[in-house]
Amino acid sequence: MPAETRDGRRSRFESEALPWMRSLYGFAVRLARDPDDASDLVQESYLRAFRTFDNFVPGTNAKAWLFRILFSVFANDRRKRGRQRVVAAEELEPHFDRVAMETWRNGRGAAQAVENAAVLEEALACLPEEFRAVVLLVDVEGLTYGEAAEALECPLGTVRSRLSRARRSLFAVLGGRVPPRYPSSPED
Repeated sequence: MPAETRDGRRSRFESEALPWMRSLYGFAVRLARDPDDASDLVQESYLRAFRTFDNFVPGTNAKAWLFRILFSVFANDRRKRGRQRVVAAEELEPHFDRVAMETWRNGRGAAQAVENAAVLEEALACLPEEFRAVVLLVDVEGLTYGEAAEALECPLGTVRSRLSRARRSLFAVLGGRVPPRYPSSPED
């Protein structure tokens, strides 16, 4: 089989990778918590994806492949900057309870707080990044557990565990009044 031309490779990359740019940017904003950092993250991810596009197997899940690259770039950047602080979920539970009670006492009510996207973003920001990443991939981006495991390069059981703990934490911080709206076990 003849080697792919540069234009052919670029065209194939554009058709496989570019449709996911908006999803990647949304994921990056929620991970980085800054639109400028998110733009840089997406740009670096697409650059790396293009450089390694020969490793991508046509017909496989380009979206999961791109999310894996983006999360890897994000994690590497955080390690280099030394800004990552790993916090156990148990340490955060008192904070979630306090925020939930403050929300309730302020008269806003849990249902109204959930409707407020800023409150949800704040709750997501309180999660450790490995929990936040799995919630964003599965519940926001719609990846299956298996695709999220591939994107995060971790076992399927780890995705399930992190997602369960993250959802419980979010449920607590949002006042425990809104029933979860996600399937109990999406397609692996």
